[in-house]
Amino acid sequence: MQQNEFPCSIGIELVTNEPRGDQTLKENFDLEDQNKKFSCTEYLRSGDFSQLAQMMAHSAEEFVRHVWLRGWQVVHHRSLPAWLKDNDYILRYHRPQLNTCWACFKSIFRVHTETGNIWTHLLGCGSFLAILVYIAVQEQALVQWQDKAVFTAFFIGAVVCLGFSCLFHTLSCHSEIVGRLFNRLDYAGIAFLTVGSFIPYLYYAFYCILWAKLFYTSLIAVLGTAAIVVSMHRSFTTPRYRPLRAGVFMGLGLSGVIPCVHTTVLDGFWHSVNQGSLGWLVLMALLYLTGATIYAVRVPERIFPGRFDIWFQSHQIFHVFVVVAAFVHYHGLSKLADYRITVGDCKPTAENLLFPPSDLDGLQLDLFRPNAHVL
Repeated sequence: MQQNEFPCSIGIELVTNEPRGDQTLKENFDLEDQNKKFSCTEYLRSGDFSQLAQMMAHSAEEFVRHVWLRGWQVVHHRSLPAWLKDNDYILRYHRPQLNTCWACFKSIFRVHTETGNIWTHLLGCGSFLAILVYIAVQEQALVQWQDKAVFTAFFIGAVVCLGFSCLFHTLSCHSEIVGRLFNRLDYAGIAFLTVGSFIPYLYYAFYCILWAKLFYTSLIAVLGTAAIVVSMHRSFTTPRYRPLRAGVFMGLGLSGVIPCVHTTVLDGFWHSVNQGSLGWLVLMALLYLTGATIYAVRVPERIFPGRFDIWFQSHQIFHVFVVVAAFVHYHGLSKLADYRITVGDCKPTAENLLFPPSDLDGLQLDLFRPNAHVL
């Protein structure tokens, strides 16, 4: 008898293997790297059409899952191209190179080495964006425009930083060019957050000293712009320029120490701690430094290679510290703004004006506004 093949839909093949004409159904879900093939491994009698229908329905379900979730498989670190190898202690569950942005964005909903990195900053970015929108729609009687402006600078910095970080970890596996581009944007986002964090602090810390407020804000803006420009240079992310990266961001961060010392000298240590939110500022700095240290030494995966491939790796812990530090800073800023607005307006004096009093004849400058609701 001539051997016939009757192809079933979605990878099910009905095959006659014996001369007597006994037909068998072969099902075998064989997954090979990027190419997934199905065929049956159960053997059914050709007359059992009800069981055949069930098998075809099951294969259809598996096919849908295959198309959406099984478009690619996670791979071992040794299978990655050189430009995707970052942490030698994260061994398995890496994404392979995904050649489309759509595939990269779909990978957000898969479990792999970057899942925690993506979601920690995605949720943080969404939270700060929601707070920004909430404050922006508040009535003028509740939140004055000056408060909106300085807090908006902080929220925009946080959203840009966390957003760029999320995009980098999502698209890093697309290609070497795209990965390096978003890596540079990730570094630039750090500068945005640093500058945005200092603007409201300087505004309220030097609430009644206009010259100091303008001087320090201009200084941090210039340093932040320089950091962003340097970050976008093509060579900035290479290992050769690692000392330069460290120096740029350390200098940008340490530039905030000077105004903190200035306010402490002016107001006194305990006043700065209790009313000036110095304690919250120090806590924020400690959180950033702790997270960065954990990231730099790559623990715990350095101690237990392969044990933290998906969850609780150093980069995820660093991301959590960044988000927590940003919220701690927001809390400290709110406390500082509450104190400054409660104290009231500042009287024009030679200390808080850019002009000497003799030049203010007939000139009224409303530097600050009446008491208002605090953010």
